[in-house]
Amino acid sequence: MILLRHGQSEFNLRFTLDRRDPGIADPRLTPLGQRQAEQAAAALAGAGLARIIVSPYTRALQTAVPLARALGVSLTVTAGVRERTAFSCDIGSPRSVLERVWPELDFGALEEVWWPPAEESLQSVLGRAARFRAEMAALPDWDETLVVSHWGFILSMTGESLGNGEWRRCDPTAPAPDGVTLHH
Repeated sequence: MILLRHGQSEFNLRFTLDRRDPGIADPRLTPLGQRQAEQAAAALAGAGLARIIVSPYTRALQTAVPLARALGVSLTVTAGVRERTAFSCDIGSPRSVLERVWPELDFGALEEVWWPPAEESLQSVLGRAARFRAEMAALPDWDETLVVSHWGFILSMTGESLGNGEWRRCDPTAPAPDGVTLHH
């Protein structure tokens, strides 16, 4: 499968200036982030993808929707591939809001409030990544899957820190990385 980190968000832009949380809940993509999503769609056009799994955060949805259109595949929205809850950007939008903004997408698998109420532990994120890895490994066509996710979740899956708009192939049948730590 391919793991793609969402394009640059308003939070990412501000956080990189001084490494302080700018207090932006569920941020949108910046113009650069939108271009990164378009570039990923062009680069992945011939990758043989049959499905896209996406986190419910706005920045991930804004990255995945153009990809789905360009590749002609459907999106599956799941909170299982969300970011680690640690900053203001990890406060999501309620399901009812997402349904109004993206009426063409199915948010039926989400609770109204689908993100944790407090900071998520490293063990919790690693556990989510391990469960997702096992679910994907059980699929005969896992290699036809694109997952649009976030820095902490992708790090938990691969042991690699990806920049906005970057992606990596990930074999869910291979052993998980050892010694992952989550420090932005």
